[in-house]
Amino acid sequence: MLKKFLLLFLLLLKVASFSKDIYSLEAISDSYNNLNLKNKISFTAFSNALDGLNQISTKKNILTIVDFTKPSTEERMFVIDLDNNKVLLSTHVSHGKGSGDLYAQSFSNKDGSYKSSPGFFLTGNIYDGINGESLELHGLEKGINDNARKRNIVIHGANYANPKFIVGNGRLGRSKGCLAVPFSINKNLINTIVGGTVFYVHINDYEIKEKEINLSLN
Repeated sequence: MLKKFLLLFLLLLKVASFSKDIYSLEAISDSYNNLNLKNKISFTAFSNALDGLNQISTKKNILTIVDFTKPSTEERMFVIDLDNNKVLLSTHVSHGKGSGDLYAQSFSNKDGSYKSSPGFFLTGNIYDGINGESLELHGLEKGINDNARKRNIVIHGANYANPKFIVGNGRLGRSKGCLAVPFSINKNLINTIVGGTVFYVHINDYEIKEKEINLSLN
């Protein structure tokens, strides 16, 4: 089943040659302002996400951005409908326990590190896992996040990702590397972004390098 899924996306996806005017700095700035993203996610995170999306062609113009420059006490995952210029939902999201406490500051692609991985992913299938309904993530950047499937890095619900956990703890709980969200939003979230949408995890000093984004999904 997984092989069929990957083959399907290899047929549907390709490196795109978009006009530079589509995602010019002015256009990105206008979109950022129209979406009212100021003080929600950084402009750099939004700009990087569009730059990366510019290299990937999908049939679904839904973009998810996780801004790990923000503390876990704030909402830092945003799902955006680019066709309708609308934020579909936003939520708190946990990072890996190996990445830090209040802030995610250390990242890894290695199994057993319990760290989050940055960069660009494609969403895969929904399945019923040990944490309930979960969504696969396929890392697109070699050496950065391409071990996501081997590490079983997914999106799932967790009690420790509920904002109520912050009271008395000073931060959200942490995962083993997965992107955990409150159970109350998990089903809606994963059903909104399932099946080949672009998912970007932003960190400080992250640079987009076209040659590093690939569709091999190895």
